[in-house]
Amino acid sequence: MRILVDTCVWSEALRRKSSIESDVSRELQDLILEHRVEIIGPIRQELLSGLREETQFDRLAEHLEPFPDITIETADHVTAAKFFNKCRSKGIQGSNTDFLICAVAARREMAIYTTDKDFQQYVKHLPIVMHKTRRFDS
Repeated sequence: MRILVDTCVWSEALRRKSSIESDVSRELQDLILEHRVEIIGPIRQELLSGLREETQFDRLAEHLEPFPDITIETADHVTAAKFFNKCRSKGIQGSNTDFLICAVAARREMAIYTTDKDFQQYVKHLPIVMHKTRRFDS
């Protein structure tokens, strides 16, 4: 199954503050090696936004280049709005990007890989599948 990787996973994996790799980073590396990773434009934009130095921006843009954006269709925006409304009616709040991720993943029958706890609420009410991470030995 193809995996739509959320911004928080990319951010954690791309952080280089520690020489110890996180399980999230290792999982993403494995998925990349298996050619299962997908991205959408809004996630790319979130990752590239706010970088202070142009060299950082250019380096990150280059790292993401091998991953073409999935085409987002008008129907995805409509579905995202429906998902937003459905979750809101259940008392669940979320961002427009979160619901767009859910809509694209549902249409494309992809799992979502995220560390964002909000998705644990969405999955109870939306036709989405969450990627189950493998466990790594330390």
